Amino acid sequence: MQRASASPILFVAGAAGACTMAVELAAVRLIAPWFGASSRVWTNVIGVILLALALGYLLGARWAASPRPRRALGWSLLAAALWTAWTPFLAGAVCRLFLPDGIGLDRAIELWTWGSLASTLVLFLPAAVCLGCVGPLALEVVQRTDGSSAGSAGGRVLAWSTLGSLLGTFVTTHALVPWLGLSWTFLSLAGLLFLLGAALALAERTRAAAGLALLATAAAAGFSRLERGAAPQGVALLEERESPYQSVRAVEDSRWGEPVRLLQVNEGLDSFQSVWKATPGLLGPGYYYDLFALPAWWSGARGRWKVALLGLGAGTACRVLRGASPEGVELEIVGLELDPVVVELGERHFGLDPRRERVIAGVDARAALRTLERDFDLIVLDAYARQVEIPFHLSSEEALAEMRAHLAPGGWLAINVGGFGFDDPVVAALSGTLARVFRSGVGYRVSASRNFVLFARRDGEVPVPSDASFWFASPVGDALLPALSVPSAWSRLVPCSDTLALCDDRNPIDELQMQSLEQARARLADPR
Repeated sequence: MQRASASPILFVAGAAGACTMAVELAAVRLIAPWFGASSRVWTNVIGVILLALALGYLLGARWAASPRPRRALGWSLLAAALWTAWTPFLAGAVCRLFLPDGIGLDRAIELWTWGSLASTLVLFLPAAVCLGCVGPLALEVVQRTDGSSAGSAGGRVLAWSTLGSLLGTFVTTHALVPWLGLSWTFLSLAGLLFLLGAALALAERTRAAAGLALLATAAAAGFSRLERGAAPQGVALLEERESPYQSVRAVEDSRWGEPVRLLQVNEGLDSFQSVWKATPGLLGPGYYYDLFALPAWWSGARGRWKVALLGLGAGTACRVLRGASPEGVELEIVGLELDPVVVELGERHFGLDPRRERVIAGVDARAALRTLERDFDLIVLDAYARQVEIPFHLSSEEALAEMRAHLAPGGWLAINVGGFGFDDPVVAALSGTLARVFRSGVGYRVSASRNFVLFARRDGEVPVPSDASFWFASPVGDALLPALSVPSAWSRLVPCSDTLALCDDRNPIDELQMQSLEQARARLADPR
């Protein structure tokens, strides 16, 4: 009977634990459009939440000694709900306060660290402190309710809180954020906290003010190094490094004749992120980088041709463009790469020359894009996390609109996306979102690979095989256009509806990528 009377409070502890973890997992997504999702941002959010919880534990312990700890518990939940409800609506103003629009890159790099820390303190500290109060208060109420020892009450409260956190982790990752979006995720969490706090306040005959709120925090982003097997015969390890983000190694593969260097990220020897061949220019069938050379030919480019590479890697696209662009084109390339170790390996083993290319390392592509000039002839989006995942904040309608705004009149956007067909969930969602921003576009399937390159043009159309401008006499045309002119190798992009568009608030790209892999597995199992 005593345990039954304490059950509601144990449920409150579990629900508070679930809400705390749910907000933690969604926090970086909320501020990523301004500060990116680098390890510095993750670290700042984690540190702020840990500080807030510690302060909450101390404050809750003090209130637990009061005559009515149940009332204090109710007000803690209501305060957490109120702040949590307003956080998604305050996020834009707060982040712009610490990272003003139009700020230069040199200043922005510093603010990405300290600005994200300041924004996290303002946005997430208050709600996290309130949630930190729940544990000590719940423990006190349970102990007074059933007369149990401190150890017994504490053990039960901790168990329920931890189980709630476990539930919040899975539900947030697989359901709430992908399908409800950020705003409704936080509002749903705030609504639950409010209902629990209001019920406790009413039971104590105190007046409760209705509110919803938002707490945003981050989960640990540490990377656990993967053990790698020995390289096969004919594959030489050039260098292996651990970066703050991943395990990276450069290898040279001589098994098929001409040596090829590959940059591998958290993968086995059957996958790579960047590639190098001795001669700059086209790499050959199966390499999507070759298609990045097409816009300059389609435009009849001469003189300056300015390119931004969002996801530089080790510089493969630089070598392709420099060896396959029209004669007379003077390339100005800006390369953005989140992982500085990747750039270091690119300089040592992949021919990346920072004296010729303007390399910006250690920055998030979307955050850095805000600081760049707005006269690019070509922007290439080739950014991936963990080799197969397109970052959510780079695949949204808002991100694509920012890229369009940085193009010169008639400029091009090219996106590398992995998939198994034009109806692939990831390819279809990104294609439809891209077409919404540019009003049109064309996707081309890369031969002998599972890659597609999506093209869109500011104030212009992308050529298709039936257009005269599609054909041109050049080594690039001779090598690429016959395969691309096959009817199944290209498709016009059609704008998707509001509900299917990827956006900052609702972007289930992670779930779509899982669906893509599941569909590919099903196709292999049943080739009909």
